[in-house]
Amino acid sequence: MTENMFAGRHGGNERRSKKRFHIEQEVKYKMLYGQRIAETGTGKTLNISSGGVWFTTENVLTAGMPVELSMSWPVLLHDTCPMKLMIYGCVIRAGVQGAAVAIERYEFRTQGSRSLQQQPHAPANFEYRPAY
Repeated sequence: MTENMFAGRHGGNERRSKKRFHIEQEVKYKMLYGQRIAETGTGKTLNISSGGVWFTTENVLTAGMPVELSMSWPVLLHDTCPMKLMIYGCVIRAGVQGAAVAIERYEFRTQGSRSLQQQPHAPANFEYRPAY
């Protein structure tokens, strides 16, 4: 991607009102058709603003379709807890290079602290017996 792809249609200065951040992270997407998942895939975010996200896709997505994106956030919460950013929006532009999604809502989800993720699993012969 080159910077001039984000310039105005006539080669002028950037006209978007939101600041874009060049964040490259793996992203998973789900194209939604009502309550059903029409298509899934992976790609990489190229830039994000509070109003939208531009990312690569495996296939050309359909403009106008609702989409759910999920990506690992590159910063830990309190320096210990990984987070996932969930983005819900609509594809506003798509092509062979990727898709642009207008963000309708988003939420951060925690993924458990690193100390919990790195603990060994229970032994194979471990049997859980609830106390009654």
